[in-house]
Amino acid sequence: MVVTIPCLADVCLIPIGTGSVSVSDEVTQITRLAQQSHLHTTLHSAGTTIEGPWNEVMDLIGQMHKLLHGQGVVRIQSDIRVGTRTDKKQTPQDKIDVVERKLKDLP
Repeated sequence: MVVTIPCLADVCLIPIGTGSVSVSDEVTQITRLAQQSHLHTTLHSAGTTIEGPWNEVMDLIGQMHKLLHGQGVVRIQSDIRVGTRTDKKQTPQDKIDVVERKLKDLP
């Protein structure tokens, strides 16, 4: 079954057993992969937000895992939060803008 409902996914891949506490090399590789996809992605300090149809977003996350495994990372733990909404289209920036407007209205 193909699920094409639009979604926003926030994903953080955590390579385990690399012998280093730094993950910047792995983050660089998966960020490049994400940027090469046709999906809209936003890198932030604790992961990447991916916008698109559910099946394509999940496929990209799988490709991220495959890429790192192919580079010798034997174990990857992922934190993934996925949101769907059917009443309107909303980007991550839209969500930020709403909160920032409300902050300006506070006394």
